Amino acid sequence: MKRRLPRALYSAALYALSPLILARIWREQVPTYPRRQRLGMGLDAGLGELPAAPCLWLHCASVGEVRAATALIEALLARYRDHGLLITTMTATGAEQVQALIARQGEADRARLAHRFLPLDFPGAARRFLARVKPALALMFETELWPNLLHACRRQGVPVAVVNGRLSERAFARYQRIHPLMAATLSDVTWLAAKSAEDAARFQALGTPRCTRVVGSLKFEMATLDQSCSDSERLPLTSGTRRIWVAGSTREGEEALLLDAHRALRRRYPEALLILVPRHPRRFDEVAALCRREGLATVRRSDDVPIGDEVAVYLGDTLGEMALYYSAGEVAFVGGSLVALGGHNVLEPAALGRPVLCGPSLENFADVAAPLIEAGVLTTVDSMDALAEGIAVLFADPVAARQRGAAGPRVIEAHRGALARTLAGLDELLSGRA
Repeated sequence: MKRRLPRALYSAALYALSPLILARIWREQVPTYPRRQRLGMGLDAGLGELPAAPCLWLHCASVGEVRAATALIEALLARYRDHGLLITTMTATGAEQVQALIARQGEADRARLAHRFLPLDFPGAARRFLARVKPALALMFETELWPNLLHACRRQGVPVAVVNGRLSERAFARYQRIHPLMAATLSDVTWLAAKSAEDAARFQALGTPRCTRVVGSLKFEMATLDQSCSDSERLPLTSGTRRIWVAGSTREGEEALLLDAHRALRRRYPEALLILVPRHPRRFDEVAALCRREGLATVRRSDDVPIGDEVAVYLGDTLGEMALYYSAGEVAFVGGSLVALGGHNVLEPAALGRPVLCGPSLENFADVAAPLIEAGVLTTVDSMDALAEGIAVLFADPVAARQRGAAGPRVIEAHRGALARTLAGLDELLSGRA
């Protein structure tokens, strides 16, 4: 009873807020997927077959998690060839990332893969979803801890693994405020594969998963972004003398600072071009308008026009082309870090051999950032002026910049191993040894 009470109160709060929650869901424009999926219904409505049993279910919140889980997804397909794989996301952009991943697979693997939206965490929606999917194993990526979904898994005998388990200090402080609920939720986790000892300690301070291991970060296992230098030739540059830097995964409040830094940089390097890639597609138009208000000649990737010498900003308003953008630049900046949002994946440009800059907010990627900082691949800056100066220093010495960037792939290779350790743990869960 003591363990059930926090979840009962949580469910009651969800039901009380359901008119607001459902109104927001129904306003979302996701034409390909019925909104009923968010209630655990309509999982077969014109969407192709769900994977046949036995089925593994992997949940990734959005785009970043799908990218970080790509190596795991491909390893699951290769290792468990008699299993299908269902991937759920919470966002339309995450769904698009999964569909792009499915399209890259061979015909046999495409038939074993499917995507659906995660049901809202109402008890009935959770039960309906699990009754239809019937997963042999549920995998939650990073910090996806949904009390009713995890409890429904336990009641239906579905083992739950949290993979690449991550819990930042900020998230830990928030979860401590609802400690009884988190303790009950974590008790429904069969196996937690933490990416660091610090993450494992924070999870265990909140509750006690039945088994916890430190396996390392799966982000280091991400498939190498191999659309490298040859892809950069596909950018429609009219001149080969541009000095290019890339700002990827930028967030609201950052773009204005980045444009100021770019303006300052162009006073020293008039030929400098900024490739600016906002994190969220819904902001593409907003950021394009900002660039033009700032008086910077801007073209968009979707315009499919040449990048003339007069163009100061190239707006990357497409999905699935981050490797192309990062490859085209000499220097990369990773967003979500000049504003207090915890940062985004600094490994993407580092894997391509680019020196990387970011702001001071890196809480969500502290573990992967640390070895890159130590190796000189990643530098943090705390202002627009420091960013402009950091890029100018790298532009001034291309040889040193290439040497710094070349250390990135070596750092990533040295920290691999989490995938093998994660798969070993999943083997035990599926065999019933865990």
